[in-house]
Amino acid sequence: MKLSNRAQNIAQSEIRAMSILCNEKSGLNMAQGLCDLEVPLPVVQGAKEGIDDGKNVYTSAYGNYKLRAAIAKKQNDFYAQGVSVDNVLVSLGATGAFYATAMSLLNEGDEVILFEPYYGYHVETLKSIGCKIKYIRTAPPAYEIDFENLKNQISEDTKAILICNPSNPSGKVYTREELENLSDIIKQNDLFLFSDEIYEHFIYDGLEFVSALSVESLKKSTVVISGFSKIYSITGWRLGYAITKKEIIDAASAFNDLVYVCPPAPLQNGVLKGLNELPMSYYTNVAKEHQIKRDKFIKALNDAGLAAEYVKGAYYVLADISKLEGEDDKQKVITLLEKTGIAAVPARAFYQDSEGINLARFCFSKKEEELDEAIERLKSL
Repeated sequence: MKLSNRAQNIAQSEIRAMSILCNEKSGLNMAQGLCDLEVPLPVVQGAKEGIDDGKNVYTSAYGNYKLRAAIAKKQNDFYAQGVSVDNVLVSLGATGAFYATAMSLLNEGDEVILFEPYYGYHVETLKSIGCKIKYIRTAPPAYEIDFENLKNQISEDTKAILICNPSNPSGKVYTREELENLSDIIKQNDLFLFSDEIYEHFIYDGLEFVSALSVESLKKSTVVISGFSKIYSITGWRLGYAITKKEIIDAASAFNDLVYVCPPAPLQNGVLKGLNELPMSYYTNVAKEHQIKRDKFIKALNDAGLAAEYVKGAYYVLADISKLEGEDDKQKVITLLEKTGIAAVPARAFYQDSEGINLARFCFSKKEEELDEAIERLKSL
């Protein structure tokens, strides 16, 4: 048997590759985006109750109705967006929600604009459904969009723009003004926006998080993607969601049904209990804890000669690894692993052409003892 062209075009992520190498060497994995919080008690209790109460059969392909309503309520409590249950689809992680909505809106040959550095799973998902991708590079430390350049890059095949806000891997947080500028371009060119907002609660330095759906002119042309893997530390549960217009949700539910049938029933019950019982202070405290982790880890990177900016959101940092031995970013992160036992992700995971980019991504959402161990190991450089 011969593999399909589609299979041959899908590459293993550098994140997974470095995680495997890290495990082989019994290293400290700061490559994978695991959030090392304790799972909130109501979330655990809700899942157990779901199993014990017999909630172990199919739910709707849209997801548990009560969970969809709770997601809509949370969105409105935080951002006053007027979201209803009909605007919400629960899927197999944010990745599943993106896949289902992308399948509903994009045809083979359609072009989607992504900003570098990007999140690799966005790229591979779009490739898997036959889309063309146009990459527009943004530069550190601010990673701001050059809107004039963006206008010039739009072609007759362009159908959508995709942002990650806050950004994995750069930590960029989009301002309301930037989102309004995007809205103008989207309206002028009859495009739509995918806004991946899974790190919405990981915001630092008193910045305001502005969801794309909080910009009035974007409401009819935006699909928000988010989930619970990070904020509830349940990456293995695979529960995410999309928020957008009802007709798109209806179409996406059919793809949800086809590929996944439905999200895991008792686990949906766990997230529902979490949404209903966790106070707003839970989310703000997570951000405060991660800002402390950010500050101490980025200071350690800079002290070790791996220059890094203090990110504004998410829980990753891109650090300059020029000083490490190796011909390119991949060899340099292997040097880092061999010298310190710390695994990071080479920049090639986030750029179409990473030649000359000597950066690596570190995840600082680690337990205190692991973060302290990483800081100690960096001193050996």
